[in-house]
Amino acid sequence: MKTESRLFLLQAFLVGALTTFAQTSGFQKLDEWTEIWKTGQQTYFGYPANQQSEMRDFYKWYLEAGLESINLNNAGDPMTDSPWNMSSQAFEREVIEYFAPLYGFTRDNVWGIVTHSGTDGNNHGIYFGAEYLKNKTRMQPVLYVSDEAHYSNMRLADLQNIELRLVKSDAMGRMIPEELERALDTSRPVLIVYAMGSTFKGAIDDMAALNAVIDRHSEIPGVYRHVDAALFGGYLPFTEHRQMVSHKAMHFESIAISGHKFFGIDSPSGLFLCTRDVYDSQDDFSVTYLNRNMRMINCSRDAVQPLKFWWLIQKVGTEGWTEQAERIMECTAYLKRQLDAIGWPAWVNEYSNTVFFKRPSADIVNTYNLAQGYDERFGGNLAHVVVMQHVTKERIDRFIVAMKDDLE
Repeated sequence: MKTESRLFLLQAFLVGALTTFAQTSGFQKLDEWTEIWKTGQQTYFGYPANQQSEMRDFYKWYLEAGLESINLNNAGDPMTDSPWNMSSQAFEREVIEYFAPLYGFTRDNVWGIVTHSGTDGNNHGIYFGAEYLKNKTRMQPVLYVSDEAHYSNMRLADLQNIELRLVKSDAMGRMIPEELERALDTSRPVLIVYAMGSTFKGAIDDMAALNAVIDRHSEIPGVYRHVDAALFGGYLPFTEHRQMVSHKAMHFESIAISGHKFFGIDSPSGLFLCTRDVYDSQDDFSVTYLNRNMRMINCSRDAVQPLKFWWLIQKVGTEGWTEQAERIMECTAYLKRQLDAIGWPAWVNEYSNTVFFKRPSADIVNTYNLAQGYDERFGGNLAHVVVMQHVTKERIDRFIVAMKDDLE
């Protein structure tokens, strides 16, 4: 064997050995689970997770800096100076100040935190809203939510012991203004959650029309509007439709957005933003060993998630997220056109990246991790694709081939 060939084989062996070493944990069960996820990542179509996370460099820095052995905790208000040094609250504040204008808040009239998830953001929105209204009116509010909004809002109403009224939605999943009017108890404060992307159909509640219903009733003692924008609140600020998630344009008091959806943070996280008036109207829990007040629900908050948000702002930023949002909207329209072209019944809401359609075979549902639904108005069994960054036109083409074969 020639020397060059031996060197080539040795190099190949070493590369293979290093790759194997880097990719194995020494635990067979864990390694098998990892391979399943890495394979399934390519066809993860049914759920709103960005499977092109850009966190590799972050983890490289994190380990090289030795932070894996340090316990960090963001306890306290990130928007005020804190004596608590073992935290990332300075970065958390910068994250809030970066995102505030994107959601129509001014930096002198915003309060916020990096949350554990979209549900954590909704929990704060409902809790802050209820406390705000009770402190303003001395009355218990009623919570109004679309019957197609994310289930967390219903669960949180039960958790917080708030009276809940589900408002009927139309066929496409949007809260019906006339149904809200019928459901209103105008003698009590109104706490309403607007769905900025319903769970299955990707519907957006018409905030302007719903606000108009509420505004017609001047006798209502008080109003608080929270926006559940877990997914759509990620990409819409980077499109021409940014006014739809603007506090200035839509007059909501608070908004919740997920970090592990559009933004691609690799574990559950999110943002909660509200006006200073809302925050200042909360009961003040004075905690001297932190930084005077603890008005938020959580005491301890993850200190790593703000660092991830901050990192992505530097690495991706407005320009990168604008490009990603444009591709998502283009691929959503492309998927709908391709389904129409093969005669597969499909629907999509305006401004949405969620295409729902007649449910295909179980094989396709399983291969592409499709979320399933049911609505007799659309023929019964349904499934959907949430077009995220990894759902490219090339992958859509392969999906359409599989769908076309399912027709035959």
